[in-house]
Amino acid sequence: MTFSRKILHNYYFFFFFFQAEKVLLEMQDPCTGVKSQPQRLVITIIPHAITGNKNRSLPQARSLGSMLVSLGYIYPLQDHKNLVIKPDASLYRFQTPYFWPTQQWPVEDTDYAIYLAKRNIRKKGMLELHEQEQYNHLHKWMNHKWDFIVMQAKEQYRAAKERKKPDRVVFDCQERAYWVVHRPPVRKPMIFTQQSIMRPRVKSSVSIGALVKYCSTYSGHDPFLSKCLPSNPWLTDDTTFWALNMPNVEIPTKMRVERWTFSFKELLSDPRGRDDFRLFLKKEFSGENLAFWEGCEDLKWGTAVAMKEKAEHIYKTFLARGAPRWINIDGKTMEITVKGLKHPHRYVLDAAQTHIYMLMKKDSYGRYLKSPVFKETLKKAICPDEHRFKNRRPSLSPIIIRQQEQEQRAKMAASAPVDITQVMSKLSKQGKEMGPRHSK
Repeated sequence: MTFSRKILHNYYFFFFFFQAEKVLLEMQDPCTGVKSQPQRLVITIIPHAITGNKNRSLPQARSLGSMLVSLGYIYPLQDHKNLVIKPDASLYRFQTPYFWPTQQWPVEDTDYAIYLAKRNIRKKGMLELHEQEQYNHLHKWMNHKWDFIVMQAKEQYRAAKERKKPDRVVFDCQERAYWVVHRPPVRKPMIFTQQSIMRPRVKSSVSIGALVKYCSTYSGHDPFLSKCLPSNPWLTDDTTFWALNMPNVEIPTKMRVERWTFSFKELLSDPRGRDDFRLFLKKEFSGENLAFWEGCEDLKWGTAVAMKEKAEHIYKTFLARGAPRWINIDGKTMEITVKGLKHPHRYVLDAAQTHIYMLMKKDSYGRYLKSPVFKETLKKAICPDEHRFKNRRPSLSPIIIRQQEQEQRAKMAASAPVDITQVMSKLSKQGKEMGPRHSK
């Protein structure tokens, strides 16, 4: 916020509150203002108390009163949580000018801790839920000076006991109303914000560099940026591209094999690459890891009817003691998985699946890219040449062809010479035909 905007904000702030206090002073006028009189609260008589708006036909007055209560100019004597004017006989009092917002007393955690400690002494530990949470938090956060806070609270409590009971009740309500409106926020969100700020962040240059690297890596495999080899089947009549890139083609293309080196995710997402990786794991006697991962994917994306049966089959095949294709996972992950299998669902094996996935990614994937299996596949991979199609004119619509033919006939008829003898003979024939008809 700039300096000029801050000055303007403060000007509107003070103008609004000064107008509210002007209305409040008029309401406290002994002649023309709101009538106040002693009211009985249980067995205690409270001086200068007012009641709520009993006239339900004045919504504007009730809204104005609720606004003054929410700002702390009027405080309730009974229901301290609902900062509104009720249309009944609820008791209220005008807040003393010492607690008005324009005084701008700094709201400090130490003052609020003293207030909560004093209430804890008075209520003998029976605080409200939000007060108890803030009391415990302040006690932990200000533990280094908690003895001073408790000493101040005891002194204020001892001084309050020397007052008369009506004055003691009034001051207690005034203080509670002030802290209901002006209590400081809980430090938990602030602590969370500080912790999030202290976490290491990726620099914008690093993130932009990673984005540029990703784009440069995949630019040759993006059909919007590069050509499809041998041709784009959506633009030509040649379907060789689809035939070469079928899911389980025997010999893949070099561009397809190249994508397997980008990431482990790219390798598993390609059925042909997964078959090649399965062959490598079979030679290393660790094919059960990929089989378990595929079983978890089938459970996650399969039908709900066979979900329970699939989960039990996966457990007996890969996780149970003495399983035929037992996989090696840590004890904590096994405990989570076994506990979740009591009530199986689609994602019950996520922890074990993630563990096996990371194991294959960090160990098996790197050795696969250096293995003879991958090198042989890359050697056999084909690189189709771009097809050279002749320029072909697109065929016209039959409607356009028909219109062109009609226009051509009209032009030929207009440019051809007229034979008068033929025209006269046609007219004479038509006259002979019409004559007999009229005679009849």
